[in-house]
Amino acid sequence: MFKRLSVLSMILVSIQLVPTAQSAEVPINGTVQSRCVITTDTAGVYGNPNAYTLTTDPSSGGQLPVVRFDVTLADAYYAEITAPTSFSSSPTLPDTVTWTGDTTVQTVSDATGMGQYEASKVELGMTDKYDLTATGSTWFKTSSVATMGGNKAFPGGNYTALVEAQCIAQ
Repeated sequence: MFKRLSVLSMILVSIQLVPTAQSAEVPINGTVQSRCVITTDTAGVYGNPNAYTLTTDPSSGGQLPVVRFDVTLADAYYAEITAPTSFSSSPTLPDTVTWTGDTTVQTVSDATGMGQYEASKVELGMTDKYDLTATGSTWFKTSSVATMGGNKAFPGGNYTALVEAQCIAQ
């Protein structure tokens, strides 16, 4: 019996001497700074050439909004700019509003590297997508026209619509 207890004791001691496996998760953190910065260059203004139209057309008293994209890493981003499709704030409207709009390149800092931006843009409804293939700055202007349905008059008050500009990593 003593022999059995000795053997059993030795087995238990040897089990306790075997190291147990341990693990740890070690974090690696980092911060990525975007190499594409969007800045509002010029806020847009709606002109009101008749009772049922609001437009950013300068010949009708409006002002085209202009947004600038500054890119420091070529071929890494694309610009997506969407003309307004609704008012973010307005008086209560008597009917449905129809929207039209378009974004175009106004000017570029590098005509050689950025000269094809407008010709190669992709239009998806009210959204225009530009592949930002060169470093530098590009200014985009967006037209917007809101027409009240049934040729009804826009009520008096303040109207705000937003151009959505995004710089998306490829």
